[in-house]
Order: sequence, then structure tokens, then C-alpha cells
Amino acid sequence: MLLSVIIPVFNEEEIVAETYRVLEEELKDIEHELIFVNDGSKDRTREIVEGLLPGNPNNKIINFSRNFGHQAAFSAGLDHAQGAAVVIIDGDLQDPPSLIHEMLKKWREGYQVVYAQRNKRKGETLFKRFTAFCFYRIIGKLTSIDIPPDTGDFRLMDRCVVDQLKNLPERSRFLRGLVCWVGFKKIGVKYDRAERTAGTSKYPLKKMLRLAFDGITGFSSAPLKISFYMGFIATIVGFALLVWSILEKFLSPATTVPGWASLMTAIVFFAGVQLLTIGILGEYIGRIYDEVKQRPLYIEDKK
Repeated sequence: MLLSVIIPVFNEEEIVAETYRVLEEELKDIEHELIFVNDGSKDRTREIVEGLLPGNPNNKIINFSRNFGHQAAFSAGLDHAQGAAVVIIDGDLQDPPSLIHEMLKKWREGYQVVYAQRNKRKGETLFKRFTAFCFYRIIGKLTSIDIPPDTGDFRLMDRCVVDQLKNLPERSRFLRGLVCWVGFKKIGVKYDRAERTAGTSKYPLKKMLRLAFDGITGFSSAPLKISFYMGFIATIVGFALLVWSILEKFLSPATTVPGWASLMTAIVFFAGVQLLTIGILGEYIGRIYDEVKQRPLYIEDKK
């Protein structure tokens, strides 16, 4: 099998048949399989896809017992994909299937990951565009891996990349970060993301925040360091207050409020010590967190 295309769907009865038709039309000259992952849909999505499957014996559907989420759906598709190259794409046609041909061209040139990078995001609110812009810039600053900005999960991956992703054991997944973490030769292709032609977004603010939190905590221990820096600053401020209060007491005894200096100095200083201690504990917790993820120490491209 040359190409596997993974399409997660959740309550997409209004558009899933059109998605199937467009993908089959685009890939009619390419040996391929379509893998629909039904993420616990409560509408007719499963019935519609199962009715379309006999049109191509290579195609398949994986039905979840309940809604496990977008990243779990992609992971299930990767487990069942048989292609030498694997594309993951949302089932709402906002990401153009026609771009798969350009991805395959780059893959044949030797690139092992070809990610789609958005020029424009049509049909999305200003709030969503702004928060997405901020998220990619923040995670780029906090993490040690290079996650390309303005990219989603729409991408093509070589079989060697897919096999490495399948070996990663962690459960709270941020797939676009994991693809960057495993390495290999990458390139981006630009495109304009279209509006939804039917249905509604299945990624509300709550799920977006959960994905962002998984992305930041899964690839950075920077949040654990915040208490250390706050504690260090508070300790310095507390020490400076102590020096200032002693000088104030001797230089201006008439204007000094009894007990104020010692009380404020003690509060600020010991609060700083506590935060500093929590920060040190956070450093060790961060190392424990890296260990329990059980990611391999290195990944070989070729031997």
C-alpha cells in the first residue's frame, strides 16, 4: 500500500459522505486506503461511512466505544495504517485534500515529514485566530523542540516516522509535538484553510485549552520553574526589606511604626523561601515526569 489517509470523525453526518467522495476523487490514481476513525459519534456518521466502504475494499472504519478525543483517534489510525506514507487530515474538508499530491511530491524528494502550514484561517473568529497565534509562539519559547507555527495535525509522514510514534507509550498526546520530537527530515507546504461547508466545529474552547495544556506540559518543564524564579525574587526582596527596615529604624526612629518592618520582612522572606523550596522540588518532579513518559533516549533514521 502506497498511501494511508486517516480521517477522524465525530458527529459529521452532514459532510462525511462528501469527504469520502472528495478523497476518493483526489486519490483515484494512487494506491491508497482511507481509514475513518469514528470517535463515538451519536448521529448517523457510522451508518453513512459503513454504507460507503464497499466502494473500495481497502477502506476501513474503526469505531470507538465512546468519544476518546481527537488525538486518540489519530493514534488509532496510525496503529492500523499500512501505507508506506501516512496522511492525517480532519474530516470537515477545511484542509484541502488536493494538497496531498504536493505532500507526496515532497515525500518522493526525500522528506519524511511534510506538514501543512496555514497562510489564512477562513471562517474562524478573531479570538480563535489570536489564541492560536499566541499558543504557537508561547510553546516555541518554552520548549526545546522546534514546532512550526500555524500548523495543525494535517501532514504526511513516512512509514519510519509512524513506526516511531507507535512506540511512544504516553497517553496525554500532543501529536504535532511528538512528530517534531522524533525528528527526521521535515518540510512545510503553505495553504489557505477554508471555511466549514457543513456542520459545526467539534473543538470548543475547553478542548482547545486541554490540547494547549498537553502541548506545553508534554514538552516543557518551564511551568515548574516559575515557582523557583518567584521564590528567588521574593527572597531577594525580603532580604532588601530587612536591610532597609534596620536602616530606617536607626535613621528615622520617630517615623517607624513599631513591628511593621519585622512583620513584613518575615512574611516576604519566608514566602520567598517556601516558593524557592517548591521550585527545587519542581525541578525533581520535572525529571520524574521525563522518566515516566518512557520516551526512547534516541531514534535512528538509518543504520
